[in-house]
Amino acid sequence: MRRKLRMGMVGGGPGAFIGEVHRRASRLDGRIDLMAGAFDIDPEKSLEMGTSLCVAPDRTYREYKEMIEKELQREDPVDFITIVTPNNWHFPIAKECLEAGFNVMCEKPMTMTLAEAKELKSLVDKTGKVFGLMHNYTGYPMVKLAKDMVKLGDLGEILKIVVQYPQEWLARPIEKEGQQQASWRTDPKQSGVAGCMGDIGTHAANLAEYISGLSITEICADLTTFIDGRLLDDDGNCLLRFNNGAKGLLQASQVSIGTKNDLAIWVYGTDKSVEWHQERPNQLLVKGLGTPVEIWDRAYDYVTEKSAAAARCTRIPTGHPEAFFEAFANNYLNFSDTIFAALEGETPNELALDFPGVDAGVRGMAFIETVVESAASEKKWTSFKV
Repeated sequence: MRRKLRMGMVGGGPGAFIGEVHRRASRLDGRIDLMAGAFDIDPEKSLEMGTSLCVAPDRTYREYKEMIEKELQREDPVDFITIVTPNNWHFPIAKECLEAGFNVMCEKPMTMTLAEAKELKSLVDKTGKVFGLMHNYTGYPMVKLAKDMVKLGDLGEILKIVVQYPQEWLARPIEKEGQQQASWRTDPKQSGVAGCMGDIGTHAANLAEYISGLSITEICADLTTFIDGRLLDDDGNCLLRFNNGAKGLLQASQVSIGTKNDLAIWVYGTDKSVEWHQERPNQLLVKGLGTPVEIWDRAYDYVTEKSAAAARCTRIPTGHPEAFFEAFANNYLNFSDTIFAALEGETPNELALDFPGVDAGVRGMAFIETVVESAASEKKWTSFKV
């Protein structure tokens, strides 16, 4: 009989948004319990957070190194550690966790540099530990349906991909007012060499490659910082070339007044196209030449018959919306099944392995560095750095 997996967490302290999302999503399927954590860079706040989450006092740690050391000494150590800190901590924490023998779930982007990402990939390959990267939008059932439609050839040959991710939340310099999420995301020391493109442009690029099964090979990018005094980009536009000859457009913005979280993608093939919107996540539009638009709804039998991956990630009947938390949970579901397989000496199946990992992290950092290089260059096209 399987036991629950024991999770440790680094980050996600008082006032943190994404840490709480991970905590709620990880327990959605009843497979994972949060057992330990070093929740804040301030030791007192970490202890305060542990108390509020009902984590045992002897497993609430003042800093992450203490958690790694003491969990290794326990008869029931955590099975994996989730990293939900600002970007600059992802690499050193993930590296130490892997070297200590822990599986890792990490927020994106995976590291601060492509060199760090490649080093982390080598370490994952060497240790054989399970590494997950939380590109949560790959967890939506209708995204998985779109991916399987492309894989099955329903769209024909892919010709063009258009992906957008506009937001409005940084249209004012709220980082100067001490807004916690804005403060670190606009700080190069904590966020890295890109702002908007590192934060949400990576999601758009990952979604384009995930659904299409293609790889970006060249980028022509234009980055802008519209808010005076801001040190990183808050808007970006890219032309893309893919490895099959397809072309693409990618735009991401955090100063687009009137839009909240409008991630959307259009994938055009020689026979059909698909369209998906994160703000209307339970439907996938399928379009043909001179034919009525098909609206595929999540949870119907025709979706199950087309995509086992979409069916696996659907929990409730049609008409009952599944969305943001469930997408995170779907990545945790597959991640946990892969860990269970390792614990039981088995090989995980293809469905269990359907979650972003260290390779997605390497490509994410390659995307960021290529975009920044392209935007600073006078060349029209910049080769993808990976």
